[in-house]
Amino acid sequence: MASNKIIEQKKEEVSKLAEKMKNAKLILLTDYRGINVTDVTNLRRKLKAVNGEYLVIKNNITKRALAECKIEGLDEFLNGPTAVVIGNEDYLEPSKIIYEYSKDNDFYKIKSGVIDGKVSSKEEIETLAKLPSREVLIAKLAGSLLGNITKLAIAINAVKSKKEEA
Repeated sequence: MASNKIIEQKKEEVSKLAEKMKNAKLILLTDYRGINVTDVTNLRRKLKAVNGEYLVIKNNITKRALAECKIEGLDEFLNGPTAVVIGNEDYLEPSKIIYEYSKDNDFYKIKSGVIDGKVSSKEEIETLAKLPSREVLIAKLAGSLLGNITKLAIAINAVKSKKEEA
């Protein structure tokens, strides 16, 4: 039987993870088979740059933390080696990083996740990860608006030129 000291350590681990999950915009559960230390280090570095975390935690502790956060429906994905990815400020960039990595590595897979408190399927997360970033969308919108304004300016200038000729 586990000693009280070990039980207290595990309870503390669960509460720390639950606190991170409560404040997270994104929680991803991934199967990390076939990933080496160098790749994990690179993933952690990329996720840290977008205020995310890559955690390898026992499934039992993850289950208890999810239960403490009142997040249901993910127990079936907590089997085998599972890494937890947490996005603290944004859900798009961390999901893009993990999706891009999973495309290049056959064994690394997204299992499921939580986006803004809503349990999401692998397909929903991958669809989200395929979207252009916010900056790209803003640039496209600005380009469209600028194009229309340019056309309007040319039309007004043409009208002005015709009136001057007449």
